[in-house]
Formats: sequence, C-alpha cells, structure tokens
Amino acid sequence: MLRWDVANNTWALSEALRPLILNFNFQRSGKTVYVITGFTGFIGAITGMKPGVITLTMNERFVPDGGFVGLIEWLVGERDAHWVTFLARDLLDTATSFDMASNALSKTKILAPCYYILGGNSSGQGIVITRGRTKSLYPMSMDQAKGGWYVLQTNYDHWKAPLIIDDRRTPGKACMDQMTQTNVGFEGLYNVLSTIPVLNK
Repeated sequence: MLRWDVANNTWALSEALRPLILNFNFQRSGKTVYVITGFTGFIGAITGMKPGVITLTMNERFVPDGGFVGLIEWLVGERDAHWVTFLARDLLDTATSFDMASNALSKTKILAPCYYILGGNSSGQGIVITRGRTKSLYPMSMDQAKGGWYVLQTNYDHWKAPLIIDDRRTPGKACMDQMTQTNVGFEGLYNVLSTIPVLNK
C-alpha cells in the first residue's frame, strides 16, 4: 500500500486515501473553533487552522529510534507522551496565541518524532518545529531581518543536506523565490506545490 504506483506515477496510499479526505468544521455554541482537513474516521489533526489564531500542519520525520519506541512505551503503560496528531488537535482547540502553541509544540513530550509547521496571525509568525520525542531540535523561524518571508519544510531536517535522489527543498525554495511574496495566494501556492519534484512524483 505504501508503494510507488509506476503505472500512474504516484504513491498508491495517497490515491487510496483521496476519496476519504474531508474538511471538518468544529464548532462550539454555533461558532467555528477550528477547521481540520483530514480523513474519514481519523480523530487526530494532520493539518488545520484556528481562525484568527494559528495554522498548523504535522509532517512525518523519520529517525531510526522513532515512533515505534514511543508506541512500545505507551503499550507497556508509560502514557506521559502525547500522540503527535492529538497534540495538534488539542492545540487547534485550545491555543489562544501563536506563542502559546509554539511553546506547547516545542516542549510537550510526544510519541514520535515529527515536524510541526506553525503559522500565526501576525507578520513574521511562522516556524518549523523539528521534534524529537522529548525536545525541539533547531527550530526554523522566518528571519524577516534577512528578508525571509516564508519557511519551507520537506521530510528532511533543514540543517542537513537532503538526499540527492529526493531534493524537493532546493526546487521548492526556487519556486517560492520566483513567485515572490506579492503573488502569494491560492494560484501561486498551487503552482509551487504542483511543480515537480516538489509534488513528489
């Protein structure tokens, strides 16, 4: 199921999950608290937004002593770590600010390593939080002092060179720089995300 579908030039799992993708609007007293784009039956949050407060996406991070260690600990009764997508969902529900969410995502013990990509409602509020199970590693914020207006994350640690056979970071940055901040919007971002190899095809 995780295999590359050579005939269709895509990941088989992505295509299998596509019909199950929905937008979920969580409300309290008739007012939207947060919105998640997710899969039918999945109760965590991979990507979502709390209107006027934060946007949040969780991305996989592979390390040799990864999530299986946290899962084994959880199964044997050590339940002090949070599931990565449950932490994301809880913060979409409870966060009152970018700083509060950033602090929780950086310091809360989690079951598996991951990347949290967090955006706020003010200029300069964007950060990639690279997580080990117990701490944050080398957070990457927008550096407005150096003209930075975006942060870009693929499935590789930003302080390490990407695999030469899967470098989506370099073309992604080139596309963002070519688009420029002035052209940020649905069409501009769609074009960046649809560009091969950023599209991961």
